[in-house]
Amino acid sequence: MSALRLKGIAKSFGAFAAVRPTDLEIDSGEFFAILGPSGCGKTTLLRMIAGYERPDQGGVFLGDAEITSRSPQDREVGMVFQNYALFPHMSVFENVAFGLRSRKVPGESVRPRVMAALESVRMADKSTAPVPALSGGEQQRVAVARALVVRPRLLLFDEPLSNLDIALRLRTREEIRSLQQSTGITTVYVTHDQGEAMSLADRIAVMRSGAVEQSGTPAVLYDSPASTFVAEFLGGATLIECRLDAGRGLLTWNGADLRPPDGYRLPPPGPVVLAVKPEGLSFGDGTEEGAVRATVRSREYTGFTTTFGLLAGDRLLKALVVSTAETARIGPGTNVTLRLDWRHCHLFPAG
Repeated sequence: MSALRLKGIAKSFGAFAAVRPTDLEIDSGEFFAILGPSGCGKTTLLRMIAGYERPDQGGVFLGDAEITSRSPQDREVGMVFQNYALFPHMSVFENVAFGLRSRKVPGESVRPRVMAALESVRMADKSTAPVPALSGGEQQRVAVARALVVRPRLLLFDEPLSNLDIALRLRTREEIRSLQQSTGITTVYVTHDQGEAMSLADRIAVMRSGAVEQSGTPAVLYDSPASTFVAEFLGGATLIECRLDAGRGLLTWNGADLRPPDGYRLPPPGPVVLAVKPEGLSFGDGTEEGAVRATVRSREYTGFTTTFGLLAGDRLLKALVVSTAETARIGPGTNVTLRLDWRHCHLFPAG
């Protein structure tokens, strides 16, 4: 059963279409991520779900009920904002209790509900602490508790980890996923971070210019991107303009003839775009058919893997390879040949 359904909702600010007519259906208990670059409309979409923006058209349905015209406090929705929106002059307890008091929950019910919410995020021992005394991660957990205490049917996150350092972001990410799994609450999570969306979500909607470009499980989006944008944004692919000769089954690029394997799904012949993910490139010995010549521009050693920046013709490529004694000897200025792993390459019609 769907917990949330968006039917043709759209929002413009003057002549700018922030969100074009959009349909989405999110299942009960699902962790759903909305992913895209800055300005693509993902936060506006979330704010329409929460009730902070009114759609110009279309409807928002929570279960079987349309909630498009309801105020935020009447939607059974909890929201965690990017800046957490905590009150600095209040204690942790009073911040979490605020939503209950504004909903006129009986006084005798407030304390046990607040403490239960704080316990769920492991902040019960900080209930009397002033908010400015908390770390960024602790403030984030208090914001989650404040959203949970009203017992929402839907939990919304608007880039909640963007203000945290890398180590804390990874740890808090795990906590959010664990909390969602333990509560079973339907969650919609907005982010511009591909790794965050891939690690957290059951399904992802990738947005571009106010519209959903593709939605599906992380594996489907990564392995079968529907467009060059999804391949580049989610998979980190390099886009290469080349030409497909259907008669010979060859791609021509940078002086090399590249032959996709038998059974590879090909677009119509003519100008095409080859999307090559970093793990789709490895170093050859120069004798392979269709080897691409390149020059190493940079090398970034990260332990188990090494990332190389490569110049091939007029294109900068990125290769992600397992670190070995051989890769340690390949530095900037080295001329190399590259081979393609077609499992990590995708072809699209030009344009």
